[in-house]
Amino acid sequence: MNKRKTAAYPFAAVFALFMAGSIIYALESARPTDAQIEQRVKDTLAKMTLDEKLAQTAGKEPAYKYARMLTNMGDETWDGPEIKKLNVPAFYMIDGPRGVGLQKTTAFTVGMSRGASWDKDLEYRIGEAMGYETRALGANVLLEPCINILRHPLWGRAQETYGEDPYLLGVMGVANIQGVQKHAMACAKHYAANNTEDNRMSVDVQMDERTLREIYLPHFKMTVDAGVASVMSSYNLFRGDKAGQNKHLSTEILKDEWGFKGFVVSDWVTATTDGIRAANGGMDVEMPEGTHLGMSLKKTIEEGKVPMSRLDDMVARILREKFRFIPDNYTAGYDKKKVAGSEHTALAREAAQKGSVLLKNDNNALPIDKTKVKTIAVFGKLANTKNIGDMGSSDVHPPYVIKPLEGIRNKAGGSVNINYVEGMDPAAAKSADASIVFVGLTWKDEGEGNDRNSLDLHKEDIDLINAACEASSRCIVVIEAGSAILMDSWKDKPEAILMAWYPGMEGGNALADIIFGDVNPSGKLPITFPKSADQLPPFMNKDKEAKMDYYHGYRLFDKKGLESTYPFGYGLSYTTYKYSNLKLDKKSIGKSGKITASVDVTNTGKVAGEEVVQLYVGYKGSKVDRPVKDLKAFAKVALKPGETRTVTLEVKAENLAYWDKDKNGWVVEEIDYIVFVGPSSAQKDLISDSFKISGQ
Repeated sequence: MNKRKTAAYPFAAVFALFMAGSIIYALESARPTDAQIEQRVKDTLAKMTLDEKLAQTAGKEPAYKYARMLTNMGDETWDGPEIKKLNVPAFYMIDGPRGVGLQKTTAFTVGMSRGASWDKDLEYRIGEAMGYETRALGANVLLEPCINILRHPLWGRAQETYGEDPYLLGVMGVANIQGVQKHAMACAKHYAANNTEDNRMSVDVQMDERTLREIYLPHFKMTVDAGVASVMSSYNLFRGDKAGQNKHLSTEILKDEWGFKGFVVSDWVTATTDGIRAANGGMDVEMPEGTHLGMSLKKTIEEGKVPMSRLDDMVARILREKFRFIPDNYTAGYDKKKVAGSEHTALAREAAQKGSVLLKNDNNALPIDKTKVKTIAVFGKLANTKNIGDMGSSDVHPPYVIKPLEGIRNKAGGSVNINYVEGMDPAAAKSADASIVFVGLTWKDEGEGNDRNSLDLHKEDIDLINAACEASSRCIVVIEAGSAILMDSWKDKPEAILMAWYPGMEGGNALADIIFGDVNPSGKLPITFPKSADQLPPFMNKDKEAKMDYYHGYRLFDKKGLESTYPFGYGLSYTTYKYSNLKLDKKSIGKSGKITASVDVTNTGKVAGEEVVQLYVGYKGSKVDRPVKDLKAFAKVALKPGETRTVTLEVKAENLAYWDKDKNGWVVEEIDYIVFVGPSSAQKDLISDSFKISGQ
């Protein structure tokens, strides 16, 4: 294979980690200023030939390499050309988003799980670890995070994103990017309106401008404001043209309106169909090779069909990010031993702990007390399976994976007998003090290019749950999957239900930590779990044209008054929390002002825990149709037993605007706004106050 060769770390034997950290600090501190970068871009452009410019706008990899990657045989970077005489470095791109897609790297839990953590500081640290491994292995563009809206839980790549809400996506995406970009370039993807897999190459997505602006784009804008180096266009068409060739998306909004300074890169192979439309529409780099851009664009440049000024802009954007992120001594100070080393694998374990969501816990079935329980029966093939997510472009190849059964046995030690049965053995369940049933999905059910067929578990899983719960005195169900599962046919039978998602290389240890009470679960659902599929919007994964309307997720459930199985933002803990004393610092603000809410949160239980405090805003008297409430702020707070902390959350008036199609712009209404604060999006869980926006 044409593997990317990386420079060896020259100081490891002498200076070890201390010196490595010192070198990295010095390199990061010595990054050129924006003015220095712009001058270098200008000077370099002036020296480049037409062919050198054209070559920069495309990768140099054959398309068959993509097929090898999709069959899980690839373990390579995707390269672009360098210009040695001008000191222009090459691109070495590698996939994410649950880790660096090379051999023996850290496999973190999937994006949906990390979204369920609602922990932006944790996501920053994960991004930083991913960025470090990217750079240590010689790559310089990490193709993540995925921040597409989860419009429907059947979407095959649901596991890669952070959830259904644009604000949550934006906050988590920004945190990840800021971490990655301490070391390498990040890439926000897939821009835009990528919500199905089966027809992702051909579907023409239609939506009105307000839906686009308020639902499908805010999180991308947040990443642009945070300085993301690149944005990847999606495969789908948008209003009749490929998204990456769509001038409204890539030029008018992304570059002209938002001021994006980085480069737009195509998704691989078929995301571009017309070089003229792509270049003039706003695409800057075609990957993995120049089928339509690169040297294929030369004739159209010479004929004036693509202006030279546009080519210069494409190249300037590429050079700008290369000069910003790729110093001459790129891998100096980076220790390959840290890749999937103890620090990063401990972080993977923490991510799996904090992303797991406790959905049910009757009679304190969890945690299991090892001093009181002598025998545990473990059922289900997923208990003994390395099940860490899709095997498409998001695949990661860690040096090991801790399976749930292995983690449980490690944690139980010699004090508890663990009896594993792949199928069902009623005698084993009856004789055990507790039964743990592992069920869910795998990459065969959902992934890149493969939407789910059903929201239900497989029949054999449901049969296993029913049999185990009937025979067991204490039945606990653990689910591995990338998004929502229908549960109403069986959820009343087990005492406890834990949503583990795809928990990464340390997932087995993390689950055992939760099951035996060494860790108090703190995850909250980043998506709505419906009672039935007919509560959801149509899933148009077979359509040639898909009209996406304004409502999905908790906003749709609020609007229609639907009851979910588990609402957005929901998650239990081994302790309990009380919310009180909600206060707003002002009762009226101007359109350029901000409101600060404070609320007292008390740990009323007997163990320490972390609570996700959520703030939603509703609109009273709006002249347009608006959601019952929108998520606008959140914070994760750690509390000891009996401890009360005052949590403050801020909302800017400009973030309460709606898109006015007639004015073709944002409008902040002078109306009353209702602030809701609580532990989930469920109305019964929220306390409220109100304020008014009036004047400037």
